[in-house]
Amino acid sequence: MLHLNEPLKYNILTYGCQMNVRDSETIAGLVEAMGYCATDEIGEADLIVFNTCSVRHSAENRVFGKLGEIKKLKQKKPDMLIAFGGCMAQIPDHKKRLKRQGVDIVFGTHNIHELPAAIAQVREHSSRIYNVWEKEGPIIENVPSIRKPGLKAYVNIMFGCNNFCSYCIVPYTRGRERSRRPENILQEIKTLGDQGYKEITLLGQNVNSYYSSEKISYDFADLLSDAAGIESIRRIRFMTSHPKDISDKLIHTVANHEKLCKHIHMPLQAGSNKILGRMNRGYSREHYEALISKIRSAVPGVAITSDLIVGFPGETEEDFRQTLEMIEKIRFDAAFTFMYSIRTGTRAADFAEQVLLEEKKLRLSRLNEIQYGIAADINRSLIGTVQEVLVEGASKTDPAKLTGRTDNDRILIFPGPQDLIGNFVKIKVTRVTTFSLFGEIA
Repeated sequence: MLHLNEPLKYNILTYGCQMNVRDSETIAGLVEAMGYCATDEIGEADLIVFNTCSVRHSAENRVFGKLGEIKKLKQKKPDMLIAFGGCMAQIPDHKKRLKRQGVDIVFGTHNIHELPAAIAQVREHSSRIYNVWEKEGPIIENVPSIRKPGLKAYVNIMFGCNNFCSYCIVPYTRGRERSRRPENILQEIKTLGDQGYKEITLLGQNVNSYYSSEKISYDFADLLSDAAGIESIRRIRFMTSHPKDISDKLIHTVANHEKLCKHIHMPLQAGSNKILGRMNRGYSREHYEALISKIRSAVPGVAITSDLIVGFPGETEEDFRQTLEMIEKIRFDAAFTFMYSIRTGTRAADFAEQVLLEEKKLRLSRLNEIQYGIAADINRSLIGTVQEVLVEGASKTDPAKLTGRTDNDRILIFPGPQDLIGNFVKIKVTRVTTFSLFGEIA
């Protein structure tokens, strides 16, 4: 039973990438503008919003498992509304399943801004609304947003993807590429700086393909240069970069602006040209190697991280060996590694020669063993160096110490007073692990 004199409460369950985190900030802004208040206690919520990811089956299974739990809560609290959005909502089979499970509202990635109207209509008429735009529409600016207070913030510069990698569902759930106007992006960054944020990350499925139709020849490198000119922001990151679209202009822009972090996340995915072709990645291993050489020559000390997939359909032991050869040659600072997962609706789902699960597990283990060794070696080479970190707060593993992040995106843990939080501090590295650095104030 709703109590009219008490504010309604909401809880957002976010799954997936940084784009989903940013979408959840928008969802929070929209529902708070309706008068809802946030709660961390799901049992107290009058509105629960699922913001979902469909990149892998494991993520989807977690979502449906959680939905089952929430449905049991709803049986005890029938006035509770369940809204379901994000990439999973864009998939037709999931929409049918959500209807069967009695979700109150289903909305898609293209029409988040319509969520308040759907909530109001369901509350008023005790109905259900399933409104998912099948095709992307124009970018809606000036939508309310609630960011958590802090030092770092995400800024979308574009939406959608035109690449159609054969394993990826994103172009079908996020639509075609649309870029925001540069003046809107730059104003958002300036506002964030004025609010006290010190580091921003520019987001896009492929930031390198950003363009402005209003400005002749205005591209991602130009946007980075203009963003670096905003005085109140100290650091600028971006992700994700597609290897086929990294230009010399972009490399030199990163090299020549101090505020642009010396870290580039550039997914390789596979080291075999045959597999890269089947993935429809649009580049060869030779192109990728040449690009790495060019970046490292222009940007000394740059950290290069990657995504890697093992067990793609048709991947032989020789193909996999070529991937291992590539990571030993390139020596990534870090890598996100995955077993290939069939995504219904993508071309690769229908490919023959699917690799057995046990073989995928073995290959992932072999790859990780090599990559973790490389990461540890690179970290050991940093012992004795002085790194500048943005101090973010207490360490999760040791609350008595502080944690910060270096320019090239390494976690650095060190002892120090609480009043350093929010400041840039120089730390001398004294020891390391595979994934973290440890040190003392220089």
